Amino acid sequence: MVNFTMQRRQALMALAATPVALCCSTAWTQTAGQTVRIILPVSAGSGVDAIARAAGNALGQALGQTVVIENLPGAGGVIGTQTLVRSAPDGLTLSLVSNNHVIYPSVIKSLPFDPVGDITPITIVGSSPLVLVVSPNVPARDLREFAALLKASPGKYNFASSGNGTILHLAAELFKDVTGTFSTHIPYRGTGPMVTDIMSGQVDWGVVALPAIRGQIEAGRVRALCVATPNRVPAAPQIPTAVEQGFGNYVVEGWVAAVGPKGLSAEQVKRLHAAFVTAFSTPEVKEAMAKQGNVITLSTPEAALSHFKSEMVKYAGLVKKAGVVPQ
Repeated sequence: MVNFTMQRRQALMALAATPVALCCSTAWTQTAGQTVRIILPVSAGSGVDAIARAAGNALGQALGQTVVIENLPGAGGVIGTQTLVRSAPDGLTLSLVSNNHVIYPSVIKSLPFDPVGDITPITIVGSSPLVLVVSPNVPARDLREFAALLKASPGKYNFASSGNGTILHLAAELFKDVTGTFSTHIPYRGTGPMVTDIMSGQVDWGVVALPAIRGQIEAGRVRALCVATPNRVPAAPQIPTAVEQGFGNYVVEGWVAAVGPKGLSAEQVKRLHAAFVTAFSTPEVKEAMAKQGNVITLSTPEAALSHFKSEMVKYAGLVKKAGVVPQ
């Protein structure tokens, strides 16, 4: 009886000495084995979607949980992100977001969440090259010819984007600014619909993430005039840069980050970050990302937060320069 009492007292003292570890362990035990939901605030067929689909299985294996990917597009991504920030901070609801996430404050008057304060950054996963493409109906074979067409007929050619104020919209606006040309903007609800209408000739041109348009380029359904990167992309070396065609100021890049809702514990962030690093370091995911034309970076959570803040300032300036009116 005495030995049992002593053992019990020692056990209680050990528990009292490690309350944080007990709490985190209990929180993880409560969610272990449950499905992890990855919300994508974009449509199927987008660059972010391609990355998520490529890494979904590996991420599930790294977490030891089933991963379900759910597209919730609309309002330039606000609908999906709003769903994320309203979720419980239990590590079961995450999201992959793009540049759009930090553009929101500059283009939306009454944003229903704080892009920095209402999320928990996990990692900047990587970056995606952006490609300027035109419909096969547009009689331009390179960027110089296209700029000349736009200058000769202001307003004749229109361009599509994945939504007002999105990175694809601003990337097109930047091209207009660099070339001193004008085109009418036609916003869509996601990348998939805009690509479909560029292929059919319903709209004349647009800027799209390479992973979302590469197949259509190779099939000849759209014509790629440039990549907006400083150098050619290994996954599509046939596409020239804007820089080498004489438009040195046209450089813009898409990026993708993993985030959770506000309130994730340090232990949860550490576990999730490790899982993303493991998943995106597997040979199959690295190969898939390379084929898509993406570059894997895998930043720390702290670096991701710093990136969000600096990018928010950068895009605020671009929105103002492009004359995009907040709605």
